[in-house]
Amino acid sequence: MTRILIVEDDMHINNMLCELLAQNGYTTVSAYSGTEALLLLSQNSFSLILLDLMLPGKTGEEVLQETRDKHNTPIIVLTAKTDKETTVKLLQMGADDYLAKPFDNNELLARIDVQLRRSAPQKVEASQISHKNLILDTDAFDALVGEKKAGLSKREYELLHLMMSHPNKVFTKNNLYESVWGGEFFGDDNTINVHISKLRGKLNAISPDTDYVQTVWGIGFKMSD
Repeated sequence: MTRILIVEDDMHINNMLCELLAQNGYTTVSAYSGTEALLLLSQNSFSLILLDLMLPGKTGEEVLQETRDKHNTPIIVLTAKTDKETTVKLLQMGADDYLAKPFDNNELLARIDVQLRRSAPQKVEASQISHKNLILDTDAFDALVGEKKAGLSKREYELLHLMMSHPNKVFTKNNLYESVWGGEFFGDDNTINVHISKLRGKLNAISPDTDYVQTVWGIGFKMSD
């Protein structure tokens, strides 16, 4: 059963989302405050969370942070804030996607479908891929430099796996988004840039003198030669 938690204090919007998702075969549970959302998350499992930011009690940002610390549930933030600083911060805190209000219902459904497909169990490859002194452990879904683990997130691992599988290929941001996030690229660089930056930071923390991911200006990214 696909069950979605809707965290939205506006009763009209919450009811509208419940009706929209029910019409498309999803089971929904509503929370009207951040505190209520965290209580529901401590007692139940959900396939996905739709999270508003402006909430009474715990804020949406606090819910995002506390949820990401404990769960891998995909989170789509629904926000009226569209400035670059806010969206970058949301991605850094662990949001899987965000959608600006007012949003198109069909786009919301498409983004939900993408996140649910990406989070579905996948067959694990029993192999390793290497590049320089970097080893991608496809059993553990992590990267190692020597014996030190990088501690990659799911998206960071998938980006690195894609580039290491084709080390000579230059991937455009469109290539990366469609391959890793599984949806249409809407031209917003924030998602790709933030995840590449965090991936680089984790690798450089282990091996500061080695560059692993190269920026090809005006095109995209590839593994460094």
